[in-house]
Amino acid sequence: METWGPNIAPPDYVIWETRLAQRLRPQDEPPQGCQPEDRRRRIIINVGGIKYSLPWTTLDEFPLTRLGQLKACTNFDDILNVCDDYDVTCNEFFFDRNPGAFGTILTFLRAGKLRLLREMCALSFQEELLYWGIAEDHLDGCCKRRYLQKIEEFAEMVEREEEDDVLDSEGRDSEGPVEGEGRLGRCMRRLRDMVERPHSGLPGKVFACLSVLFVTVTAVNLSVSTLPSLREEEEQGHCSQMCHNVFIVESVCVGWFSLEFLLRLIQAPSKFAFLRSPLTLIDLVAILPYYITLLVDGAAAGRRKPGAGNSYLDKVGLVLRVLRALRILYVMRLARHSLGLQTLGLTARRCTREFGLLLLFLCVAIALFAPLLYVIENEMADSPEFTSIPACYWWAVITMTTVGYGDMVPRSTPGQVVALSSILSGILLMAFPVTSIFHTFSRSYLELKQEQERVMFRRAQFLIKTKSQLSVSQDSDILFGSASSDTRDNN
Repeated sequence: METWGPNIAPPDYVIWETRLAQRLRPQDEPPQGCQPEDRRRRIIINVGGIKYSLPWTTLDEFPLTRLGQLKACTNFDDILNVCDDYDVTCNEFFFDRNPGAFGTILTFLRAGKLRLLREMCALSFQEELLYWGIAEDHLDGCCKRRYLQKIEEFAEMVEREEEDDVLDSEGRDSEGPVEGEGRLGRCMRRLRDMVERPHSGLPGKVFACLSVLFVTVTAVNLSVSTLPSLREEEEQGHCSQMCHNVFIVESVCVGWFSLEFLLRLIQAPSKFAFLRSPLTLIDLVAILPYYITLLVDGAAAGRRKPGAGNSYLDKVGLVLRVLRALRILYVMRLARHSLGLQTLGLTARRCTREFGLLLLFLCVAIALFAPLLYVIENEMADSPEFTSIPACYWWAVITMTTVGYGDMVPRSTPGQVVALSSILSGILLMAFPVTSIFHTFSRSYLELKQEQERVMFRRAQFLIKTKSQLSVSQDSDILFGSASSDTRDNN
C-alpha cells in the first residue's frame, strides 16, 4: 500500500479520482418544507438544453398534451414514458426536442396563441405539434393557411417522388428474364425518358428542341396568316400559293403536336391523370380547332348552293376565325420545357390572395376617382371626352396603371389634380403586393430548380445502379458459364 507524506505529492490519477468522487457525492438535502412545496407549485422543463419554468396550474387546461400528462404520473417509469429523462434532485424534466419550436408551444400554453414563425419549417413544426400533443386547429387563421399550404406542397412533392419511384421500379422490372416483357418495358422507359425527361439523354433533348421549334413556327405562321392580302383572298374564296404554303405549314405543325400528344398518352402510367392535367387540356384546346376547322369547311362546302344567302357562311366564317385564334395557345406548350414559365404558373397559383387584394385596391380607387372626374370635367370644362362614368372608368384604369394612352385628358385644373392623385394612388397601391409576389416568385423558382436537380440526381443514381447490376449479372453468367463448361470437360 502506497503512502504519501506531507512533503510527497500523490500521483495525478489519485488527484483525479478524488475530485471525481467529490463531484459524485450527493449534495446536502435542502431544508424540509421548501423544495417539496416548490415542486408542487412549479415545473422545470429542459428542452434541448434550455430550461423553462411554469406553474402546474398552467397545464390544467391541457390535460391531453404531453406536458399535461406529467401531472398524472405517479412513479419514475410513468415519467420516463412521457419525457426523455428526469432529474430527481432538481425536479427537472428533460426533452430532447427543438427548443425554438417549443418556445412557440409554450406561448400557446401560457397565452392561448399558437403561431407559425416565418423562419420555422412547417414540416418540423408539424412533427413538434404531434409530439407535444397539440392539435393544428389551434393555429391562428393566417398561420394556419400558410401551414396548410406548405403541407400540401410537401404532399405534392412526396407524390411526385413516389411516381418517380414507380417509374424507376417499372424500369427495373423491364429488365426481367422474359424477352417480350423486357423489350416492351425498355421501349416504354425509353419513350418516357424521351417525351418527359429532356435531360435524360440525346433523344430527349432532340425531342424537346423539335417541340420548341414547332411551337415557334406555329406562332410565326399564325402571324403570317393574318396579313391583309391573305385575308382578302380568304374572304373572296381564293387561295394563292402563299395561302397554300401557310396551310401546309400549319398541317405539318398540327401533325407533330398530335403525334406528341399520342406519345405522351401512350407512355403515361395513369391515362386519367394525364388527361386531367392542365397542360394536357391546353394541348387539346390548341389541337382540336384545326380538325374542327376542317370539318366545318367540309360542311360549309356541302351546304353552299348557288343563289343562297350568305348568313350561314358568315356564321361559319366567324366560327373559323374564333377557332383559329385559339391556335395561339400553342405558346403555352413552352411551359413543358421552360423553368421560368413553370415558375410563373406556380407563383400565380400561390399568390391568388395577393392578386385578389391588388384587384380590390384598384376597383375601390377606380370607383372613387372616375365619378369625381366625371363631375369635375362636365361642370367646369365641359369636356366632350368624358361622356359618362363608364367612360371615366376606362380613363381611371389606364391612368392608375400608368399606361397613359392620352385619348382622354382632363382639361380643368381640378381635373388635373384628380388625375395626379389617381396616378400616385395607382403607383402606391400596386407597390404594396409586389414585394410579396416577388418573394414568392424567387422561392418558387428556387424550389423548382432544386426539384429539377433532385430528379436529375435520382436519374443518375438509377442509371449507375442499373449498370452495376448488369455488370454483376454478366460477370456471374461468365463465371457460372465457365464453371459449367469445365464440368462438362471433366465428365
